[in-house]
Amino acid sequence: MNWLCRYSIGNGFHVIAAHTDSPCLKLKPKSASTKSGYLMVNVQTYGGGLWHTWFDRDLSVAGRVILRADDGSFLHRLVKITRPLLRVPTLAIHLNRTVNQDGFKPNLETHLIPLLATKTENATADSTEKSNVSSSKDIHHQLLLKILSDELSCKIDDIVNVELNLCDTQPSCLGGANNEFIFSGRLDNLASSFCGLRALVDSCALPEDLSNENAIRMIALFDNEEVGSDSYQGAGAPTMFEAMRRITDCLSHQSAGESDFARAIHHSFLVSADMAHGVHPNFVDKHEEHHRPELQKGLVIKHNANQRYATSGVTSFLFKEVARLHSLPTQSRENIMLKTV
Repeated sequence: MNWLCRYSIGNGFHVIAAHTDSPCLKLKPKSASTKSGYLMVNVQTYGGGLWHTWFDRDLSVAGRVILRADDGSFLHRLVKITRPLLRVPTLAIHLNRTVNQDGFKPNLETHLIPLLATKTENATADSTEKSNVSSSKDIHHQLLLKILSDELSCKIDDIVNVELNLCDTQPSCLGGANNEFIFSGRLDNLASSFCGLRALVDSCALPEDLSNENAIRMIALFDNEEVGSDSYQGAGAPTMFEAMRRITDCLSHQSAGESDFARAIHHSFLVSADMAHGVHPNFVDKHEEHHRPELQKGLVIKHNANQRYATSGVTSFLFKEVARLHSLPTQSRENIMLKTV
């Protein structure tokens, strides 16, 4: 790798950071519930979502299932049920005549519980094959566990725990008269995550792409941004700095000294990429007059005088200069957080 000849210990990292999580509904530890002849799934809200938009949608579940293997060990499998499985129904207008005057104000603990099925003998009868999710029965509906086991080609008894989110089954698509819009949920911030990964892969496609590189190209995708970034896998954890130190140690073929790593940090540049809120034509007053992001008018850079974001005159200049060299437009309303590491 010729580029290693240009790299010296203490050179910096060029990083794009983004987050992978979005507001959603998550299954509670005890999700099984029965009301008025319906099997319900208890959920809790994650992040600051527009929860009224989850009503009357074709929902399903996705996430992680912990399984017991035949040899007694444990493994986790990712799972997504693609067919519509759940629905949070809105109350009929005939039973809520004043909703248009008073506003739709659901109780998130009692009104936001999805329907799974109607209560039947087959759906609720105790099975001789008890799930290991808990020693007490009905922690999760046996019917839901059966669907998961069918999807994973395992026995219900192999399932020892689940970590599931609700998700919309409607696929993303291009829309608008000219197909200029992306109609999709979770753009914040899967769009930046995808673009960051795509940029890293594309920038290293050919050997000559790295021939003049003296820094380390890197992306960092974090979880739990929507709830404060303070988890082990969040941006507030030391994980990224630990990874950078290990990379530096590996390239130095020994343990880099503290001063070497400090110099690498000092010479690094990080773009914290998140989605910008384009001006809403029906709510123009929600944006300051001279800082209204417009679609198709270029990347935006977010500033905040109270240091809500770490963008400075230096970092915004560098970002704009890179954009200029590649003929990419930028906007004065700043909404990509930039900072030096």
